[in-house]
Amino acid sequence: MAEVSRLPLVVAEEWDWQLHAACRGVDSGLFFHTDNERGVARERREEQAKAICSRCPVLRECRNHALSVEEPYGIWGGLGESERRELLRQRRRARRSAHVG
Repeated sequence: MAEVSRLPLVVAEEWDWQLHAACRGVDSGLFFHTDNERGVARERREEQAKAICSRCPVLRECRNHALSVEEPYGIWGGLGESERRELLRQRRRARRSAHVG
């Protein structure tokens, strides 16, 4: 009999949370900046995207996904690119400290 624990997970099981996302059906351009977007325009767009995230029933799943794959672009789980980078830095520091101490 085959060892089923080594079989890959069904993709749908890993991504089902997306079916319940508040951003589903929203123009993805709201969550990702264009190459030349700067300043107030970018801040406004990010605020609008984060407002959608703030009422999302799967915010935690989305955020965990973005952090686990180190998503480099866009608003994910209510966090922007720099916010995710900072959280990842903090996690790495905490892991290093745990190994030292």
